[in-house]
Amino acid sequence: MQKQVLEELIEFLEKKADEVRRLEREADAVLAGQGQRAFQIKAEAKAELLASLNEDAWKITKRLEGDEGKAIAQRLEQFSMSASTALRIGSVFFMTALLYPEDHAPGEPNDLDVFIGELRRKV
Repeated sequence: MQKQVLEELIEFLEKKADEVRRLEREADAVLAGQGQRAFQIKAEAKAELLASLNEDAWKITKRLEGDEGKAIAQRLEQFSMSASTALRIGSVFFMTALLYPEDHAPGEPNDLDVFIGELRRKV
């Protein structure tokens, strides 16, 4: 059962990660043509998606057992809390930086993709 639940969670998170990448691409595209406000709207959409990640995944994560389940739920909560903070303070920079560590290099996976990879290795 644990393996099946993890696979379900991975599929859910992959869809969310795809949405994040789409919003980031759209944000980059609108910045040049439509300006800062259009960019901010896309950044806010990304932050809102991440802010609800923990709650949206709850039906899956509550079925994970033991310390592993708790650790996964905590990691998702961290993603959501960071995004909620970015929205609360209204920082477009913070919203843009969500999922990217300070030393992130272009082409490297973001933190959500890294987490998905960690989950895949558990299956």
